[in-house]
Amino acid sequence: MSSSTRTGQVFRLGGPWPGLDPFLFAVHHVDHYPAGTPDMTPAVDISDRPLGQDFGNPSGWNMYHGTTVPGFPAHPHRGFETITVVRRGFVDHADSTGASARYGRGDVQWVTAGGGVSHSEMFPLLNRDGDNDFELYQIWLNLPARNKSAPAEFTMQWNEDIPDVVVDGGSGAARVRVIAGRFGDHDPLAPPTNSWAAEADSDVAIWLVDLEPGAAIELPAAMSEGARRVLYVHGDGARVDIDGTEIESGWGYAPDDARALTLHAHTATTVLVLQGVPIGEPVAAQGPFVMNTEREIVAAYDDYRRTRFGGWPWPTEAPVHGRDAGRFARHGDGRLDRPDKARENAGDPVA
Repeated sequence: MSSSTRTGQVFRLGGPWPGLDPFLFAVHHVDHYPAGTPDMTPAVDISDRPLGQDFGNPSGWNMYHGTTVPGFPAHPHRGFETITVVRRGFVDHADSTGASARYGRGDVQWVTAGGGVSHSEMFPLLNRDGDNDFELYQIWLNLPARNKSAPAEFTMQWNEDIPDVVVDGGSGAARVRVIAGRFGDHDPLAPPTNSWAAEADSDVAIWLVDLEPGAAIELPAAMSEGARRVLYVHGDGARVDIDGTEIESGWGYAPDDARALTLHAHTATTVLVLQGVPIGEPVAAQGPFVMNTEREIVAAYDDYRRTRFGGWPWPTEAPVHGRDAGRFARHGDGRLDRPDKARENAGDPVA
């Protein structure tokens, strides 16, 4: 249900947070996992859960499609991009190109599925002495038709490299995590080569804004008059004034244009901001595939059944890496990347 205001649309977030072209939607997972076992599984009995389809959150956490380690075992994507922001906890990635990664604690993984990729996203519980709190955003960004068959690619944005803009907001501080789109004098890290965000005129921005109580901040106007912007307000008891419109946790706001906006937080508040120039093409979406026509959706399913988008080079559908692997990204060409450059020549992190 939504209601009109003089300056935009206010809408309830519900499950997946609805997006505006070029964004498809976003999801926000918060799980308070218990301590882990030596195998990085929950150190509690999970036999009473509907394993493989555990989304009920009975004790503050979910196994999702995982049956031992929480997460999402091997599944395909084609025709769009996933941008995964992990604020707490860790994700173990493996995919059909042979790439793998462990990332978390502020890292961002950006995957261009393009013509097709299968990947798994598992959430290893590394802490054996206490809880394993976990928080993740995943944003689906569409691709234009000309790039829907591009080779699959992923890039890592390590926490240490992502620009953080801290603003004195009067009665409190505001912090902007700049994942995409220039903010003030701060440029983001580069997106994948074939991303819509890599287009010079796409004006894509992804900003994660944390506001202390009383903090105020101005979001700059978009560079393009054609850009559209959505703000997703969340956090326990969150409440913020957006140019005179009061928005509470669990609600979103889509202004009528992408002009400059002033946010003034009444309580501690987090706002995810998504902005971009629409791709403006037909969207045919079904499950893990986002194409332009229904015929292309049928072809995507046929291709996946035949090829599994390059096969699956891993011994299980839900691989996790060694407990001591640390944060790393190994690309399909064998290139190893770590946030600590001094460890690039360390041993193979994959168990």
